[in-house]
Amino acid sequence: MRAAWRCPVARRTARAARIVRKTRETQIDMTLGLDGPGGAAIRSPVPFLNHMLELFAAHGGFALRVVARGDTPVDDHHLVEDLGICLGQALVKALGDKKGIRRYGHAVVPMDDAQALCAIDISGRPFLRWAYASLGRIKTFDTGLVEEFLLGFTREAKATLHVAPLNMGKNAHHNVEAVFKSLGQALGMAVERKGAFRGVPSTKGLL
Repeated sequence: MRAAWRCPVARRTARAARIVRKTRETQIDMTLGLDGPGGAAIRSPVPFLNHMLELFAAHGGFALRVVARGDTPVDDHHLVEDLGICLGQALVKALGDKKGIRRYGHAVVPMDDAQALCAIDISGRPFLRWAYASLGRIKTFDTGLVEEFLLGFTREAKATLHVAPLNMGKNAHHNVEAVFKSLGQALGMAVERKGAFRGVPSTKGLL
C-alpha cells in the first residue's frame, strides 16, 4: 500500500496556520509554518510555480505544504492567483498578534545574470510595487502571473511589497527565481521575533 503523502518538514509550531480554499475554479489546502525548518512539499498542476514556492520556503526558513488543483486546462491564472491569496491568509493567521516581529524585511538576491530586490513591510496596508516588464513564457508558464500571485498575497497579507530588478538577466527563469528567493529572504527577516518592539512593532500600537 502506498504511504500517505505528507510534508516531511512540517511540524507543530506556535506560529503555523492551515488554509483551505474551495471555489468553482480552484481547490487549495495549504499549511505554513513560520519557524521552519525551511522546506516544502508542493503539489499543483503548475510545475514552474511549484519549484518557485519550494525556493521561497527554503530561503525564507518556512515549512510549506500545498495540495492544489484548479481549472488549469483553461488557464493557470485562477490557481496561481488563489495560491497567492492563500499564502497571504496563512501568513496573517500564523503571525497572530504580530507582537515582537521585525515587521520590515529586505533582500537582494543574485541568480547568475539576474539580480532582484525585495522589500516588505507587514504594515496592515496592502500595496504592491512590481517593477518588472513582461518576461514572456517559461515553457507553458506565463511569467505575467507572478505579479498576479504577489497581488493576491499582498492584499490578503495586508503587506506593502516592493519588487524590482537591480539587474535584468537575459534568462527569464533566472529573473523569476531571484524574485522568489528574495521574497523568501525578505519575509523571513520580517517575521523574525527580534524587533525593537516588545509588543506590536508600531508607534501607533496597531498594525
